[in-house]
Amino acid sequence: MSAILREAGLTLPVDFVRERRDLAGARREAFVELPRRRNRVWQMDFFELETSGGGTWRSGDVIDYATKLVLAGPVTATQTTGDAIASVALALATATELLGRALLEDLTDSMTGEVTPIFLVTDNGPCFKSSGFARYLDSRPELRHIRTRRRSPQTNGVIERYHGAIKIEALWRDLPADGAEMTQMVDDFRELYNHIRPHETLAGARPIERYLADPDITPSDDINATAPTRQNVRIP
Repeated sequence: MSAILREAGLTLPVDFVRERRDLAGARREAFVELPRRRNRVWQMDFFELETSGGGTWRSGDVIDYATKLVLAGPVTATQTTGDAIASVALALATATELLGRALLEDLTDSMTGEVTPIFLVTDNGPCFKSSGFARYLDSRPELRHIRTRRRSPQTNGVIERYHGAIKIEALWRDLPADGAEMTQMVDDFRELYNHIRPHETLAGARPIERYLADPDITPSDDINATAPTRQNVRIP
């Protein structure tokens, strides 16, 4: 029967089946336990906005799952492989600057020397499925790429909530005129989100405080006790 199906072109390529199986296994591995430490899971996605001047611009954001710190969000006119790579590179540079040391050091067990890479979670957009994006991530030992299940954007929920917050609280209230003004508004909101406003999901802490805290000290058990969803967590 399988031979007949193959001859009729009704079976999936082996590589495609293997890819889906590997992705499913990686998703389970990333969330087998809810990440509580910085730099265990990053989520990445673009959102787009039509400005009052008529142009459409995108922000490619990268956010740390456990601490809710937005590490990058450059505004671009396109959503290409190059734009996605630039966002990830900026996030890596930001993390290194905040930590004051190489990111790999933060990911390396001091006792065993074992490196635990960051799971970078994206959706299935063309730029994230491209060979160029894959080659870039393969060159970065700090990262391991995971794509969400098809038609399941809620599995990238932390960054979806951030995008909801920035659009509702800032960009939709007073549409920027162009990409330059949108860049300034995105930067201002990220400063508010990361450094100024306490977050309910962090028990009143700010993302920058949680990100820079000693990762070996576990937050109290009431923080992130259950996976945050749109049903049990309000947008901070």
